Amino acid sequence: MTRPTSAFVKFRIAVNIYLAVLVPADSGSALSPNRKMKKNNATQKSAEPEGVRQRLLDLRNALLHLHKMLLESERVSYEATIGAIQSPNHFLQLLTSDPWFAWLHPISQLIVAMDEALDSKEPLTAETAEALTKQARQLLVASENDEGFARHYFDALQRDPDVIFAHAEVSKLNGAKKKRG
Repeated sequence: MTRPTSAFVKFRIAVNIYLAVLVPADSGSALSPNRKMKKNNATQKSAEPEGVRQRLLDLRNALLHLHKMLLESERVSYEATIGAIQSPNHFLQLLTSDPWFAWLHPISQLIVAMDEALDSKEPLTAETAEALTKQARQLLVASENDEGFARHYFDALQRDPDVIFAHAEVSKLNGAKKKRG
């Protein structure tokens, strides 16, 4: 599998941010954040361990919802501190280039990595899904005494109940182990 270019990854992150900001989750649109990923050909489907794709898709959708709640929480905080954001396009510009929102980039990048794994022509392996799940577990650790993502995440959890509920959903899915049978 070839690694995507930096420009492509930035584009995918921008698309995910756009989806989180401008497209309602329940719109039914093909651009809806809760869309279902297409399964590739029957050979790929049979080569994948049962349930791996669905578990990763569920985790991805929960992370996307958490991302949206974090964006909204940060928007409110930004507007209280700096001033009103004039339009959705202005918000998108701030999300991609303003240092205030830079701490959110790791979660955006993780969602992009999940999208790439789910969209790949190669069968999704249990190892790939577990590595992405582990990344999510490691990323979503809040810490009052840390810096960067962990500290900002702690602050968001402290100020916004919607972030807490979204975090709980991700944690529930992240802790789910595959059934052995």
